[in-house]
Amino acid sequence: MRSNSKPHSPFNTKLILICASVVLFVFLLITTTSSFSKPPVSLSHLSNSTHPVDDSEPTPLDCPSLPLTPTCTKTPPSLANALIHYATTNITPQQTLKEISVSARVLEKKAPCNFLVFGLGHDSLMWAGLNHGGRTVFLEEDKAWIEQIKQKLPSLESYHVEYVTKVHQADDLLETGMKEECKVVGDPRFSKCDLALKGFPNEIYDIEWDLIMVDAPTGFHDEAPGRMNAIYTSGLMARNREEGETDVLVHDVNRVVEDKFSMAFLCEGYLREQQGLLRHFTIPSHRSRSGRPFCP
Repeated sequence: MRSNSKPHSPFNTKLILICASVVLFVFLLITTTSSFSKPPVSLSHLSNSTHPVDDSEPTPLDCPSLPLTPTCTKTPPSLANALIHYATTNITPQQTLKEISVSARVLEKKAPCNFLVFGLGHDSLMWAGLNHGGRTVFLEEDKAWIEQIKQKLPSLESYHVEYVTKVHQADDLLETGMKEECKVVGDPRFSKCDLALKGFPNEIYDIEWDLIMVDAPTGFHDEAPGRMNAIYTSGLMARNREEGETDVLVHDVNRVVEDKFSMAFLCEGYLREQQGLLRHFTIPSHRSRSGRPFCP
């Protein structure tokens, strides 16, 4: 279909193109001249200027300010050692992720703190790392194992302890723990209860522990040292602190000793949670409020 409009004159088309080119050239010339006429921006002038700046007008360097003296924060040695250790070994902690997470949440809240652990194992460096800046002490009954760990991980603080009771004595010791002398709160060194452990270094008794974990002694057969005394003594030290509270964690509660003794001497009323084979108790000071019952 043919168009009814008149054809454009070649002369008009050339004139339009020439005018457009001139206008474009003049515009570019003005813009270029204007940009070169402005003084350059000095970085030192911006950083050292004492004149007030109008925040409403953005500057070419409108970005977050950096410190004049950059600092470098090193990874804490306890964390660095733990990262290297677990990245280069095929041996992992015996507790599950859910169980470890219970302790990690307590440490997230309390660290740096005083952390006492019954047992020295493949997870010890992890506990010390999670309590960076605090004091983490391990109590272990196997001297040879302590020496082996010290050679690999000399930064860990551990002490050798002896347990005189065996797993097969648990029933008799549970009955003993029900006597009145075992309900008296005080320093374990001076307790008349046969369940109280009295052979630790003195500083173990003198420190107020914010967190105690019972994952030793072994307790896996009748003739092995059991955890009866460790569980009772942990509860006694927690109650004997001057004020505040102590979190006590007991592992392997699927076993008879750990199950019965944790409920009897750490008390079901103080139980906060259980994940897998780990129970978490929070025991308040009994010295700060007289007349508080042994178990709520």
